[in-house]
Amino acid sequence: PLDEYLTITIRDAVEMKGVFSRVRIGSEISRREMLQLTLMSSENRAAASLAHHYPGGYAAFIQAMNLKASELGMSSTRYVEPTGLSERNVSSANDLVKLLRASQAYPLIEQLSTRSEKTVAFRKPNYTLGFRNTNALVRKPNWDIQLSKTGFTNAAGHCLVMRTVMDQRDVAFVVLDAFGKYTHMADANRLKKWLETGKATPVAPAALAYKAQKQVERRLAGQPGNAAMAEAR
Repeated sequence: PLDEYLTITIRDAVEMKGVFSRVRIGSEISRREMLQLTLMSSENRAAASLAHHYPGGYAAFIQAMNLKASELGMSSTRYVEPTGLSERNVSSANDLVKLLRASQAYPLIEQLSTRSEKTVAFRKPNYTLGFRNTNALVRKPNWDIQLSKTGFTNAAGHCLVMRTVMDQRDVAFVVLDAFGKYTHMADANRLKKWLETGKATPVAPAALAYKAQKQVERRLAGQPGNAAMAEAR
């Protein structure tokens, strides 16, 4: 049940060892709030805890993730843990578009992932923490975002997936390995402006150089590209 209180734990999540979090291990919040913090704020201890409390445990959760990816035809995707911290988790922009399309069947994910901010009350011990959405675009009045998720590792760079509306069209938007901390959001703004006005916004030379370098590296490694957009239907 979403209102069931669960303990924050990273017992089996080796990737979480030494990773900073304000959330205290051993404290409790509801399953709904764990999901809220995972989707809205990329809170890794919440994500790991959801996996630990899955029926069958942590390993069963990862198995279920991979089974769902296979059912959705995400042939380039493999999960080894639930937080996204491991570089052995792999996917592609095209696979993430498939995931975005499938997410339309889950309105709760839409609701929780696009909330701007939330204060969460923990217990055992009692304390409160404020959290904000890691995608600043959800706070912009000119954006209509149905689903959002950000991510970052040194290997994957700054990533952003969204289901949104551009030029009165439902769009699945994916950017992987963006140049800087805010480049993926700037890319989204550029694309939105181009679709709605036909006007292109210049990209910083450093970002273009980074993209060219990464494209060469991917070609040499036989890897797919790092961006995709499709109508979300």
